[in-house]
Amino acid sequence: MSDLASKASALLAMHDDLVVLPTAWDAWSARTLVDAGFGALTIGSHPLADSLGHADGEAMTPDQAFEGIARVVASVDVPVSADLESGYGLAPEELIERLLAAGAVGLNVEDTVHSEGRMREPQEHADYVAGLRAAADAAGVDVVINARTDAWARPELHGADATEQAVLRMRLAEEAGARSLYPVKPPSPEALRAVLDAVSLPVNVTAHPVQGSVVGGLDEIRAFGARRVSYGPLLQAVLTERIQEVVRAWA
Repeated sequence: MSDLASKASALLAMHDDLVVLPTAWDAWSARTLVDAGFGALTIGSHPLADSLGHADGEAMTPDQAFEGIARVVASVDVPVSADLESGYGLAPEELIERLLAAGAVGLNVEDTVHSEGRMREPQEHADYVAGLRAAADAAGVDVVINARTDAWARPELHGADATEQAVLRMRLAEEAGARSLYPVKPPSPEALRAVLDAVSLPVNVTAHPVQGSVVGGLDEIRAFGARRVSYGPLLQAVLTERIQEVVRAWA
């Protein structure tokens, strides 16, 4: 557990500056990204599910998800965070236990409960984050909890002003013990600014590895004040297009 604690501390320290956590989904993509110079990775649930022939949205079983996470972690010697969607119906204690058993030291957790077709209420999601924090602390590992909200992405599930919901949910997650915050799909730089101004934790933005983010490329993201970048399923999508270009003449 001491190695996990060291990796978790190292991952958290990377957030003192802007950290880019490229998204892997298998051992090959993880090794390729580390060889490219990245010092930590995140595993995306969407590309991991794609690699196993499943749809996004908790179509994987918990066993499939954690087996995939363990394969990635075992292939590299850097801190790894994993997207655990809304938790696969597991209690916070079991989710942390299985995350650490797989060797990962960070996690994304979102407020859309796909199996139930609903979004957790703001305090309900914060309470789940708090449960994860307590379980991680009890295990002696400062797991980097990246609390995600789909307030902008799924407004039909909460029926309120999306930016107000994003701000509220991120504030509550910060109070609950998250270490970074992930309001996905901000519709504009101004919307993202509303969250950045409301919280003190590092905020994660999704970037397309070629086209950039809602505020631009790496320099613009840094200047805007976000401190964490991930690709979601977009790196896998870019590589899919590239593979098709390479082999099309042979089809």
